[in-house]
Amino acid sequence: MRQQARTRPGSGRYSVYRPMNAGRLRMLGMDADVWLRHASGWSVWTRFATLPLLYLAVWSHGWFGWPLAGLSIATVCLWLWLNPRIFPPPRRLNTWHARATFGERVWLNRAVVPIPTDDNRRAILLSLATAVGFAMGMWGAFTQNLPVLIAGTIVTYVAKIAFLAGMVALYDRMRDAHPVYRSWTVVPDNDNASRQDLDRRTAS
Repeated sequence: MRQQARTRPGSGRYSVYRPMNAGRLRMLGMDADVWLRHASGWSVWTRFATLPLLYLAVWSHGWFGWPLAGLSIATVCLWLWLNPRIFPPPRRLNTWHARATFGERVWLNRAVVPIPTDDNRRAILLSLATAVGFAMGMWGAFTQNLPVLIAGTIVTYVAKIAFLAGMVALYDRMRDAHPVYRSWTVVPDNDNASRQDLDRRTAS
C-alpha cells in the first residue's frame, strides 16, 4: 500500500514517492544534473579557490582601469557559472565535499522536507557571516585597502568552511528523511549497472 503524503503546517504536501528535484535554483539553472557535477571535488575546491582571483580582478582597476578590470571580473564570473557544469560527476558519493554539496541541497529544500531548527539557524548565520566577509573583501579590493581585503578573505573562508561542515552534518542527519536524499550516496550492488543509470538514480 502506498504511504500517505506527509505534511507539516505551512509547508504544503510532499510524497516520498513523488519525484523531487531538491535544491533546484531556477534562476541559476542548478538542476539535479548540475548539482551532481558540483559534488565533484574538482568543482568544489576549484570554486573555493576562485575568491582571490575575483578580488584580484576588482583590485586591478587601479592598474589597468575599469574596462580591463571589468573584463577580468566578467571572466571570473563566467568561470563561476561554468564550474559546476564542466566537471564529471564524482566517482565516490560519500566524500566530505560531496556530502557538503548534498547537505546544501537539503538545506535549500527545507521548505519541502523540514530540517532541524538549530541547523537552519546556524546555516543562516554562517551564510550572513560569509556575505559580510565577502563584502569586506570586495570593498578592500575596490579601495585597494590590503588589510581590509585580507580580513574579509579570512572571514569569508572561515565562515564558508564552517557552513560546509554544517552541511555535511545536516546531510548525515537528514539522509533518511526522504528516499531521494538516501539515494544520493547509495551505490548499486549490481556491477553491471551503467554509469548513466547510477547518475540518474543519484540525481533524482
